Amino acid sequence: MKKIIHIVAVLTLVIGVYNVRAGNKDRQGQAGAGHLLINPWARSTGLNGLNTANIEGVESMRLNVAGLSSIGKTEAIFSQNIYFQGAGISISTFGIGQKVGAAGALGLSIMSMNMGDIEVTTNDNPDGGLGTFSPSYTNIGISYSKLFSNSISGGFTFRIVSESITDASALGVALDGGFQYVTGPKENIHFGLSIRNVGTPMTYRGAGLTFRGEPDLDPDKSYQQTLVQPTNSFELPSLLNIGLAYDMIKDSSNHRFTLVANFTSNAFGRDHLGLGGEFALKEKFMFRVGYKYEEGIFNKSERTTIMTGLAGGITFQLPIGESNLLALDYSYRTTFPYNGIHNIGLRFNIQ
Repeated sequence: MKKIIHIVAVLTLVIGVYNVRAGNKDRQGQAGAGHLLINPWARSTGLNGLNTANIEGVESMRLNVAGLSSIGKTEAIFSQNIYFQGAGISISTFGIGQKVGAAGALGLSIMSMNMGDIEVTTNDNPDGGLGTFSPSYTNIGISYSKLFSNSISGGFTFRIVSESITDASALGVALDGGFQYVTGPKENIHFGLSIRNVGTPMTYRGAGLTFRGEPDLDPDKSYQQTLVQPTNSFELPSLLNIGLAYDMIKDSSNHRFTLVANFTSNAFGRDHLGLGGEFALKEKFMFRVGYKYEEGIFNKSERTTIMTGLAGGITFQLPIGESNLLALDYSYRTTFPYNGIHNIGLRFNIQ
């Protein structure tokens, strides 16, 4: 009974905080820092990020940090994205988690987005020829998660968000939080909730927003001054995830089939609803597929996303020594236009 009361209390608090931050349909498309919505990890993107309820380890720092406490001793992952193949965009991500005490875990994640070289143009030189610049999007997260009982875990992530172009940049902070609950006769029913990207507004500042001007202060004299072009601040793309997972097959041979479902409420975009499944053969080979739906996704004139909803992935996981693991993850997500998103990751677990 106490567990149920705790869960209801956490749900009430989290949803209440989110409702204060969340907007309405009139705010759709008004947030910035869209890279905070990108899941850079190869394993969970094979399920299209639908595993809020049962995600584990370092990858949980992006979807539901409560799962970080499930690591053995140490886990490290490096992941590389070819984002929107043909667009020249790539994402490099590194994450590491370390067990702290009997029930806690600390984690660090670094995500860097490379937009490629963009031609510099001006009003006088619209065709370029002045060189190139490269935007930089980076976010760094520090996470803590704890297993409060055999059934309940929770945690939070503090994230520093940075965006920059030539001579102009914006800096902000964001906070993620989440919890997971496991129940059932074989601990095969999972529930998860996370709130993400709740933070400070961001504003671009820098020398790139200044220009030389000659204000008309005296008709007989000309004055040159450095003027600043003001910029509006923008909010972070906060969202709420509610997920369920059910291990339909879970036997002593480590064969498993898990069904996952997830609902995402976006404060600045359309809501998502998704369903997926993962099959594991002795936890050495895994195959997964997921589909995420949002309103208008089938109508080209109404669609507001480049994602077309389908994702799939595989994992090869091999033991090293008595208890350590080395895993190779791959996922692919369909898009239109461009040729989809390829993601490959290398994971090392020290149990």
